[in-house]
Amino acid sequence: MTEVEAPAAAPAGPGRRWLRALRALVLAVCALLLVAPAVLVAVRLGGLDDGTVMAMPVAGVPYVALLSVLLVFVTALLRARLLAVVALGLTAVQLFWLVPRFVGDGGRVPTSAPRLRVATSNAYLGQVDPAALVRMVREQRVDVLAVEESNPGLAAALERAGMPELMPYRVVGRYSDTALYSRLPLSATRVADAAFSAAPTSAEVTVEGRTVRIVAVHTYYPLGDAQKWADGFDALRADTAGRARNSVLLGDFNATLDHTPMRRLLGTGLTDSHAELGRGFDGTWPADRPVLPPVLQLDHVLHGEALAAVTVAEQALPGTDHRAVVAELAVTG
Repeated sequence: MTEVEAPAAAPAGPGRRWLRALRALVLAVCALLLVAPAVLVAVRLGGLDDGTVMAMPVAGVPYVALLSVLLVFVTALLRARLLAVVALGLTAVQLFWLVPRFVGDGGRVPTSAPRLRVATSNAYLGQVDPAALVRMVREQRVDVLAVEESNPGLAAALERAGMPELMPYRVVGRYSDTALYSRLPLSATRVADAAFSAAPTSAEVTVEGRTVRIVAVHTYYPLGDAQKWADGFDALRADTAGRARNSVLLGDFNATLDHTPMRRLLGTGLTDSHAELGRGFDGTWPADRPVLPPVLQLDHVLHGEALAAVTVAEQALPGTDHRAVVAELAVTG
């Protein structure tokens, strides 16, 4: 019986070799791209952004999460099992952090609870349009307004624009860049003695017999000095500890909900109004770009357990690179 040898496999043609090379190149790019989410997950888990240059890339966690999702699909499509498993694991961790900000758990408050409407606006070195800011206060029926990056010139311009008629009470310091304006009488007022002061500008208001402490926040920016930024959060945390329950902290925190100092501040018993209502990705900065929308949420309204967020929204104002934030809070305790 004659043995018949199997024909030798035909050598791969130029087209097949090109496809293999292309697949290898794409997988190499995917492996490199996975370094970004892997590093950010490690930094966030370890709190390595607290007072370090890593504070800057941590602001991009939500966008890197989108990259991770894309890499899951690409690596799975190319049947690169190891890379797909790594991408899937990184994606799962990031979604665990981010999804609650979409879902929210707020809005269910007693209809009988009194309301307090607060707003914050970074005035961009006093360049915000004062008439527009006063108009926002009027149209949004704001009770208490915090202004960051204010100055004497802006304070005078707001007076001329009619702010005293809407908000006759105010806490404005000569050497501080934060100010509080209020429709309600203010008590226990404290004026910061300098910009980025360890003792921020604050006051108390009474809402139907219930006291609410209002703190105007403007932390240093991490790109300028990451340690000074972190120290500012340490001071805020110390100032809030033990009295977070009836407190409202609002302003330009120069931090997202992924930053370690912000998460530690929230750990004192505060809740972010945006995340509470499932709007944790509404950007507030930069608001002065002609094409791109704001990509980072740096301006926040935080509150203690004696309050609950009912609504929160952003307002565009001419002359500033931040969107203002207006929140309605129910005073429940």
